[in-house]
Amino acid sequence: MKRDLQPDPNDLIATEIDHLRELLAQGQGKRARRLLKKMHPAKIASLLETLTPAQRVAAWHQVEARTEDKVRAHLSATLRARLARDLEIEAAAESDPDSRHLDGPPEDEPETQLRLVLEALEEGKLKRIARLFRKLHPARIAGLLESLPATERAAAWDMIDGERTAKVLRHLQEEVRRRLAAEMDLDHLVEAARGLEPDDLVDLIQDLPMATGRQILEAMDRRERERLQSMLSYPEDSAGGLMNMDQIAVRANIRVGTLLRYLRLREDLPPNTDKFFVIDRKQHYQGVLRTRRVLTARPETLVSELMETDFEPVPADQPSDAVARRFEEEDLSSAPVVDADGRLLGRITVDDVVDVIREQAAHAIMGMAGLDEETDMFAPVLASSRRRAVWLGINLITAFLAAWVIGLFEGTLQQVVALAVLMPIVASMGGIAGSQTLTLVIRGLATGQLGGGNTRILLLKEAGIGLLNGLLWALVVAALAILWFGDWAIGGIIAVAILLNLLCAALSGVAIPLLMRRFGIDPALAGSVVLTTVTDIVGFFAFLGLATVVLL
Repeated sequence: MKRDLQPDPNDLIATEIDHLRELLAQGQGKRARRLLKKMHPAKIASLLETLTPAQRVAAWHQVEARTEDKVRAHLSATLRARLARDLEIEAAAESDPDSRHLDGPPEDEPETQLRLVLEALEEGKLKRIARLFRKLHPARIAGLLESLPATERAAAWDMIDGERTAKVLRHLQEEVRRRLAAEMDLDHLVEAARGLEPDDLVDLIQDLPMATGRQILEAMDRRERERLQSMLSYPEDSAGGLMNMDQIAVRANIRVGTLLRYLRLREDLPPNTDKFFVIDRKQHYQGVLRTRRVLTARPETLVSELMETDFEPVPADQPSDAVARRFEEEDLSSAPVVDADGRLLGRITVDDVVDVIREQAAHAIMGMAGLDEETDMFAPVLASSRRRAVWLGINLITAFLAAWVIGLFEGTLQQVVALAVLMPIVASMGGIAGSQTLTLVIRGLATGQLGGGNTRILLLKEAGIGLLNGLLWALVVAALAILWFGDWAIGGIIAVAILLNLLCAALSGVAIPLLMRRFGIDPALAGSVVLTTVTDIVGFFAFLGLATVVLL
């Protein structure tokens, strides 16, 4: 009978050992890491036993943090002690600057921390990154991850302790968080998701592919899943999308002593609990009870005697920017959220509002350059190119419009070359003046300071500013043009053109964002392109048109 030839297991181990040694010798840490990631912890332990001390330390740096304890469990006591000693020797042998920053206070040297992470990645010393991350606040770790290119970021991400993964996820930008979460194993992702606050978990689920988000929901218990589904039913940029459901609700007919006994039964209070929310038996909101009143009141006092009934709740469908304005104006730490029937749904806390304000600021800055969606500066080249191509295409169209206006006066430019030299001055002055007004108006719209009642007042004010600045700089530029070219006519023409363009820039800076908002277009994203086009066309047309009439 013919026997099937089976490979000798020892030959297989030898092959993997040789492969691992080759990868370590060539400094290919990523490939060694992928090789070890596929192995059972017991198999990794058997490989480590065959390596030299230097190879063993190098290989240990490529073992995933969450697998370390399982691998140690399969090592002999002697080898465990030897490996620990080798790692200590390696740490002590590191250069003084590195050792000082790793062992000293890490919070004071952000640039050094980034350099250490990059050097550790280059050398394949991933455990150095793990040691550094253990000393840092999750928000600081998130900042370091966002500063790394995508491939290095994935390697550093795996060095974060499992119990801290959720806290780091919470502080990451949406795009970076989505990319890292997509690379995680489902079990690891679910484990990290359990450590997030419900509102942060909702944000994460909304950032993930629909199938992955559904799997996370299915992994939760029924009560938690129902809470999350309720929060997911509201738009992300609404009060319902911001709220958390960790509020403490009380009845108006109970006494303070009863409430205090209930609070003592809890392990802890939710963050930013500066007030409790009073409801009736049908969950309808009735008012708030401030924490400080509870602490100073007599135990026999009824909640109804201390509650404030005039504190307005936040409707669940209220836009997030309106919520942020109210928190800013009233200096709130928390506020109740109610549905259309007045039933208490949850609460919004100041940390959620800070996130909204930060996102709005980033949106305004990035939007002016057409980079509103590009929160990850190390995003893949193709993805970033695709986003920017649309913006560049729009800008190209507007540039052709300005070029078309110049082309109308080609004959004038051929006869008076000085006009071509002075044209950029007219366009630049109008563009800068318009941008100042545009920024002011966009900020007024964002903060709610600009509305239908005061728009006309602002328009007249900006027109006055444009007139005064136009007269001032028209005289300055005219004098310089006369000194330069010795032609009074050219000086007068550029003076009138600058005055007209600055007036147009002021009026356009007010009108463009208002019109865009009326048509549902974000002025922070497209306002600057439209404004630049208007000031260029008006400036060129006024300057070259006057020159054609006067000089030819």
